[in-house]
Amino acid sequence: MANSNIVEQKKQHVQDIADKFRNSQSTLLVDYRGLDVAEVSELRKQLREANVEFKVYKNTMTRRAVEAVELSDLSETLVGPTAVAFSNDDVIAPAKILNNFAKEHEALEIKGGVIEGEIASLEQIKELADLPNYDGMVSMLLSVLQAPVRNFAYATKAIADQKEEQGA
Repeated sequence: MANSNIVEQKKQHVQDIADKFRNSQSTLLVDYRGLDVAEVSELRKQLREANVEFKVYKNTMTRRAVEAVELSDLSETLVGPTAVAFSNDDVIAPAKILNNFAKEHEALEIKGGVIEGEIASLEQIKELADLPNYDGMVSMLLSVLQAPVRNFAYATKAIADQKEEQGA
C-alpha cells in the first residue's frame, strides 16, 4: 500500500515536470557543479527577479518528463548534477542570465535547452542570450521609427534656413 503511494507520488512529480516543459517559453539545463552556496544563491536571485523558476530534479524524473513531452534528445544531457531553469514569460531571460553568469563563473555550464517547444543547440542559446531584452528591442524599434521624422525635420529646417539666407 505504501509502495503504491510512493509510485503515484513519483508519477505526479514526473507529470509536474512535464507540464513545466510544456508551458515554458524557454527551458535551459545547466551543470552547476563547482559553484559555492553564495554563487548559487546569487544565480537563483537573478533568475527569480526575472520570473524564472530554477529547480534541481533527479535526472531519472527529468528523463521521464522529457520523454513524456517528446523531447527525448535532451536525455543525453541529463548526466551529473543538472538544474533546470523554466521561463513562462520571457524567452530570452534565462539564456541571458545563465550565459552572463557562466562568463563570470566558469563552473556553470549550459548543457542544453528548449526554446518554444523545440530543442535548441548551444549556439542557438548563445545567440538568444546576445539579443537585447524586450525593453531594449522596443527602444530600438522606436528609434528606427523616429529616424525618418527626425531626418525630415532636419531637411525642412535646412531648407528654411537656406531660404532665409537667400531672402536676406
